[in-house]
Amino acid sequence: MSKEDKAKCVDPRVRLVIARWPQDAPRGAVTTFCREHGISRKTFYVLRKRALEEGEVAVLQPRSRRPVSSPTRISDEITAHAVRVREALQASGLDGGPISVHDKMKEMGLPAPSPASLARIFRDAGVARRNRRKRPRSAFRRFTYPAPNACWQLDSTEYTLRSGRVVVIFQLQDDHSRLAVASLVAEGETAQAAITVFDKGVAARGVPQRLLTDNAPALNPSRMNRVGKLVTHVTAMGVEAITGRPYKPTTQGKNERFHQTLQQWLARHPTAKTIDQLQTMVDTFDHIYNTQRPHQALEGRITPQQAWDATTPATPPRPRPDDDPIDAALEAVTPPRPPKQRVRKPIPATGQQPLTLSANGTANLHGVTFNLTKQHAHATLTAIWTRYSVEFIHTTTGEVIAEIEWPAPTLRYASIYTHSVTDVLTQETSPMS
Repeated sequence: MSKEDKAKCVDPRVRLVIARWPQDAPRGAVTTFCREHGISRKTFYVLRKRALEEGEVAVLQPRSRRPVSSPTRISDEITAHAVRVREALQASGLDGGPISVHDKMKEMGLPAPSPASLARIFRDAGVARRNRRKRPRSAFRRFTYPAPNACWQLDSTEYTLRSGRVVVIFQLQDDHSRLAVASLVAEGETAQAAITVFDKGVAARGVPQRLLTDNAPALNPSRMNRVGKLVTHVTAMGVEAITGRPYKPTTQGKNERFHQTLQQWLARHPTAKTIDQLQTMVDTFDHIYNTQRPHQALEGRITPQQAWDATTPATPPRPRPDDDPIDAALEAVTPPRPPKQRVRKPIPATGQQPLTLSANGTANLHGVTFNLTKQHAHATLTAIWTRYSVEFIHTTTGEVIAEIEWPAPTLRYASIYTHSVTDVLTQETSPMS
């Protein structure tokens, strides 16, 4: 135990006796006193000296063990700098988190505390936004293509002009480097606008090997058994058009996060009046994003342009010729497959079944969706059918809501002519009858 530790354990009453120790105490009194109270002679004389120099009050309580100086302590000046840098980043529309502030302070030549220290500073200053539902970075599972131009991601996000008109912003991003390859402001999400932004990216960065989009009709409607114009256009260049799983936007997570960064930046600037003005703003953002803003998802927190320059781009694909002899030979020897048709299961010859009409006026019966009327939405019906037709009757009023013949076995939808019993009884005789 050190000298200070021993002095700290001394009872205040013993301290008071030491502070008032008489100058003419008999020889051996100090040794006896120390033995009785379990302290050393050295501790006794340390406290005695302090009492003579600073007074009795200075002896009654142990001194603080806090060091006189703390070289690692963050000064108030650095704390103020960090808060101001955070405010400046957020005012410009960029991220103001601890990592971004740390990198910006280093870039400015200021002493930069660690991101953990900056997080504590912002929390103590009351400027941090805590998100308890946010997952830790260790829980992220990322997949990145090995080189630039190995895969591009294309998607669009909406923006409202000052007039209230809604336009879309197409963002084309490289998967490997996160580089903003090209952007385009368009009146709507159309295939022609998607082709335009893709060609713009090809002119600037070359032809990619793959193009990842969602399943929107303007981008890649292949899951709807349709061939989109964009898919035809990129396939002719040799590019492989791929899509994410339906209702799984995380497949295009990089582009979705890219939208969020752009929207955050645009929200900090005056609302654009025209499409041309918005295009200029988006081009400015792309330049900042590519060359000035370190990307936290990139190793070393470098900029997307630095990540692009660090790796040789992937080899561009070979364009597919229109008259490919291999394809022509395959088409000649391979007979076309007949379209596959789904046939309903056999329906009982007669029967009845209670049904509930949906909110949009439809009812499902034996694999067929009947489009009835919204007038009786959520009503309980009774379906009575024979081998040839089906009749829908309102369970409460007994009114015949609709009647129709069964559709062909390959059809799963039927639109029904609606009528009521009153309509039938009051129907006038046709002049032609």
